[in-house]
Amino acid sequence: MPKTKFKIDPHSLEFVKVKITWRERFKKISISFISMLVFSGMVLSISYNFFPSPKELALKRENKQLSLQYELLTDKVNKLSTVLGDLEDRDDNIYRTIFEAEPISKEKRLAGIGGSDRYANLEGYQNSKIVVETTKKIDLLSRRLYIQSKSYDEVYNLAKNKEKMMAAIPAIQPISNKNLTSIASGFGLRIHPVYKTWRMHAGIDFTAPVGTPIYATGDGIVENPKSGMSGYGNVIVINHGFGYETLYAHCSKIIVRPGQKVKRGEIIAYVGNSGMSTGPHVHYEVRKGRTPINPINFFYQDLSPEEYEKVIEISSRANQSMS
Repeated sequence: MPKTKFKIDPHSLEFVKVKITWRERFKKISISFISMLVFSGMVLSISYNFFPSPKELALKRENKQLSLQYELLTDKVNKLSTVLGDLEDRDDNIYRTIFEAEPISKEKRLAGIGGSDRYANLEGYQNSKIVVETTKKIDLLSRRLYIQSKSYDEVYNLAKNKEKMMAAIPAIQPISNKNLTSIASGFGLRIHPVYKTWRMHAGIDFTAPVGTPIYATGDGIVENPKSGMSGYGNVIVINHGFGYETLYAHCSKIIVRPGQKVKRGEIIAYVGNSGMSTGPHVHYEVRKGRTPINPINFFYQDLSPEEYEKVIEISSRANQSMS
């Protein structure tokens, strides 16, 4: 039963029943409800700020686990990068060297990927830094692997063409020189026979009687001589591919024509005294990528080790060139 309240009437000094109006009842109910709301809000605020919810606890555990996994992933990426670095080093200094291919530059291997906004979608989170750095490392590793894969494709093709390359690279002397007495001047600074000044002699001069056969030193295609070679007299240029060219100057007679394919050991011309020459000889050059290199390094199929040492000694004498 609802409690009945009484009060003393000051006039009659008797207890009289207190009558509660609906307004007073509504006021009390409203105050109680508001108090309850305020108390509930305080409890919820304290709970959310100082006591994580089960869902928050689960998310924190998940974030911690993800952060740990990213650290382990970064460690694996670093180890893979080290292994890939070893493969790249072998590729540049062993495989590509064997097949005389230029090494891949470090700048090309380590070039960046994409623009500054590539990782914008990964920013703004608690672990954004580690996620972005790991993603960058994986992207760079992927690019390096792609470049290395392409390099191996190139090396594979070079390996397939190794036999062709070995036949094309100059490997014999341009004239028969078994007694090794026909070398008049070697590669390097020599006194010019006409101007009597020290000049770079870009080949080797082999003396021989007019009409002595001149042989192609490697497989290739005869090319048209370039302009500015009038001093060479009758000259032949053979493109051997793989960046190699050979030049045979001061010929008396040329028996091949531009565009013709020749084989190593095939007669292409005869020794003469044409052009700026002081006597019958053949001036012989080997070029790699248009740059003259010492032909003495390419006589390995003609000579024994002892003969090779003797040729080096003869060709290194600082004498006068014949052209």
